Order: sequence, then C-alpha cells, then structure tokens
Amino acid sequence: MQGIKNIIFDLGGVILNINYQLTNDAFVNLGVKNFSELYTQFHASNLFNDLETGHITAADFLAEMHKHAPENITDAQLTAAWNAMLLDFPLQRLQLLQQLRQHYNLYLLSNTNAIHLDAFNNILQQSRGIPSLATFFDKAYYSHLMGHRKPDKESYQMVLDENGLIAAETLFVDDLLPNIEGAKAVGLHTIHLQSPKTILDIFRPQSAV
Repeated sequence: MQGIKNIIFDLGGVILNINYQLTNDAFVNLGVKNFSELYTQFHASNLFNDLETGHITAADFLAEMHKHAPENITDAQLTAAWNAMLLDFPLQRLQLLQQLRQHYNLYLLSNTNAIHLDAFNNILQQSRGIPSLATFFDKAYYSHLMGHRKPDKESYQMVLDENGLIAAETLFVDDLLPNIEGAKAVGLHTIHLQSPKTILDIFRPQSAV
C-alpha cells in the first residue's frame, strides 16, 4: 500500500455477496426453462451490455424477458428473479470501508443496472438502516449512469479524470480477471480478489492503523 492514496472498489463479490445461480433458479421457477442459455445469448446480443451501459431502460429489459416467460408472469416477478442474485452486505466489510476512508480516498466502480441499483440500496436500507451505498465512498460510479462498463478503459479513466487521481497512486480491487486487466491497462495498481479471500483478509492490517 506504499504510495497508494486512492482505492477503487468493485461491488458484487467484493462488498456485496452475490450468487448468480439464484437468479438462474428464479427464472427457471417462473417458467423460463433455458435461462442459462438465454443469459449467454443475451451477452452475445449485447442485451446485458446495453442494460449495464444505460443504452436500454429497465422497461426495455423486462419487455425482452417477457418474450421468454409464460404470459401470466408480471414485471414484479421478473424483477424479483433478476434481483435474486443480490444477497447481503456483511457488516465487517462496511466497517472496514469506514476505517479505510480515514486513510484513503475511496471510490466505487460497479457494472450494474437501474434495477439492481434500487435493489441493493434497498437491501442496505432494510438491513443496516443506510439509504445508499454512496455513504461509504467519496463517489460511487455505476456503469448504467456512466455509459461505460468495465473492462473498457473509459470506465476507469472517468473515475481518475473526474477526481484528479493519479493512476500510480490508485489501487483497484475486483473479483473478475478481465476487469483487473482493464485496470492495469490504464496504469492502476490492482488486487484480484479470489474466493475464499475477502477484503477483510487483504486490508485487515490497514484497518487497524
């Protein structure tokens, strides 16, 4: 951490626990039998990329999902299935962020979408009484509001440029290797967080400062 003044965190799998299989199971239970195949196809057809970069709306996404679900399924049911992957914010991770913020500038950079943003802030409100994840950061960046997503270099560069950060003084933490490689390409220091390790394992010495 020598020379590091800023830390940029990913969200899912780093701060927020997630389980993609739960969303797959939820869609299957609604009658979308081939969701795992659709998920792959939609990535190929840019549906999820467009959702995560704000090029389509939540309503557009739900309309597409209705094409693959039984007629009686509602928007609310599809939304709940899409959000099923979002689990919880472990208290110790939130406390660690508060401790780190005393020593570093903290930023959040998440590939997400409007549906999930509302959902995980609601989880935080219901479980911790905190209305927004932005509370823990100098600024939170969400791909659907930025128009860019990781690992595109524009996403990292936007965080650096808007806050006057120097890449050589900035650490990026993510659980996905492509995102780590994208961060390295713009000169960021990186930590590839791999299960079962958590940010508590990595930053515990600093949190005691």
